[in-house]
Amino acid sequence: MATAAAQRTAGSEADGAPDPVDTTAYQHAFDAAVAADERIEPRDWMPDAYRATLVRQIAQHAHSEIIGMQPEANWITRAPSLRRKAILMAKVQDEAGHGLYLYSAAETLGTGRDELLDKLHSGRQKYSSIFNYPTLTWADVGAIGWLVDGAAITNQVPLCRCSYGPYARAMVRICKEESFHQRQGYELLLALSKGTPEQHAMAQDAVNRWWWPSLMMFGPPDDESQHSAQSMTWKIKRHSNDELRQRFVDICVPQAESLGLTLPDPELRWNEERGHHDFGPIDWTEFWEVLKGNGPCNEQRINQRRRAHDEGAWVREAAAAYAAKHTGSAGGTGHETGATRA
Repeated sequence: MATAAAQRTAGSEADGAPDPVDTTAYQHAFDAAVAADERIEPRDWMPDAYRATLVRQIAQHAHSEIIGMQPEANWITRAPSLRRKAILMAKVQDEAGHGLYLYSAAETLGTGRDELLDKLHSGRQKYSSIFNYPTLTWADVGAIGWLVDGAAITNQVPLCRCSYGPYARAMVRICKEESFHQRQGYELLLALSKGTPEQHAMAQDAVNRWWWPSLMMFGPPDDESQHSAQSMTWKIKRHSNDELRQRFVDICVPQAESLGLTLPDPELRWNEERGHHDFGPIDWTEFWEVLKGNGPCNEQRINQRRRAHDEGAWVREAAAAYAAKHTGSAGGTGHETGATRA
């Protein structure tokens, strides 16, 4: 008996758009595949809403990686040692790579990278609100590594089991690298915390400023999240925003104690009955304001992204011309341009 995945693929190979009369059968096969934890692949039939949800989520993720290069790149020339400079440069390069993996995953859904970037630059697509906060001191680089990348790992490891194959496979490598980034941030804060009183104070100040925005990274509360329930039904997401946020808090409390730093929440305490840490209310007004473009660095970040894109036009044109020339000289031997491979 053919598997649900085989049925979906066979039904979609002709032209990618099944006869409307047969849509119900395709929908049943899709639902069965998701229920059985099978991967949905690019050539499989999928509901339009599923495809649109994936494009939105993957694009936002990719945009966040690219914009997220900016706060840390700001400190590359001011890193306190050659070792720290090399580590930070490698991390920023990793983030660029993550964005490229994710844009490629989005392209398998039929959405071009140029279209996604146009939507980012015009404000029609979002990126994570946390990247609209400034990096005021060197300790912020450590706080971003420990808290921001730590929150990313908590949120992204379940995506390795996402129902859409290309996204899930991209996340495997991304999560491995994010885990290394988190450890780098923790090690940097530990060095500062055990340093001079001024260094300890700088580390504490950075944690004070990045803690609450890190909690906001998981998105709005479950009862205000527009997409979570359906994404969990489709197994794009595996856990709700509030579940992941709680998991992150429980992980960070003992780590903060090991660092000798205090998390800036007077209501943070262990709840024996729940088996979790209770924590104070999040300022969701701030979250929505930053998301709408009113954060401290929104305009700066997006203007820098537009400028970098414009200044890099000649590189893209040269690469496309070289690829076209290479393809022509290959004489049909199977060489492909980067656009075709994507």
